[in-house]
Amino acid sequence: MADCGVKNWQGEEVGQKTLDLKVAKEETASHIVHRALVRQLANARQGNASTKTRAEVRGGGRKPWRQKGTGRARAGSTRSPLWRGGGVIFGPKPKEYNLRMNRKERRLALRTAFASRIDDIIVVEEFNEQLQRPKSKELVQAIARWGSQPDQKTLLILSERVENIYLSARNVENLKLIAADQLNVFDLLHADKIVVSASALDKIQEVYNNG
Repeated sequence: MADCGVKNWQGEEVGQKTLDLKVAKEETASHIVHRALVRQLANARQGNASTKTRAEVRGGGRKPWRQKGTGRARAGSTRSPLWRGGGVIFGPKPKEYNLRMNRKERRLALRTAFASRIDDIIVVEEFNEQLQRPKSKELVQAIARWGSQPDQKTLLILSERVENIYLSARNVENLKLIAADQLNVFDLLHADKIVVSASALDKIQEVYNNG
């Protein structure tokens, strides 16, 4: 359990929010977060790299020259892996890299990863009304007032997608916007600062503390 100050649009602290998440034990925390991270990165792989073996390369059906009498090494096909234009020995083939992890472990890893960033979490009031129209410059200035500089990788977490905020954030360098119910370990660990709205913090505790 930890207390987080809540900042308004101008960057002034106007209240407190409590972060209370069930996290992994200290001796197993890094292990389970690492497993979840490896799983996410592995599952993101397309696995569609493919090469052709000598059997799949077009051509090569005719013996290049007779077996004996030429002085050259015997050859049965121009599509041997030893030849230019031939097949590939032990090349990659399409495969699945997916790793399994049960739901309770995934939720525990997410809670642990989020709680481990408590020193870098910035809680802010709802600011939907402050952006009546898409304006990237105003959003960047607000994030700087909250304590995350433009050269820092910032993760902005909202309770739900708001169109004006989404349009303001999508072209900003070093800024990524996600919804509270779409958290993932990589984004939580990759960001330098995590800006989360008060309602999103409540939603995170409601959604991820169950199971």
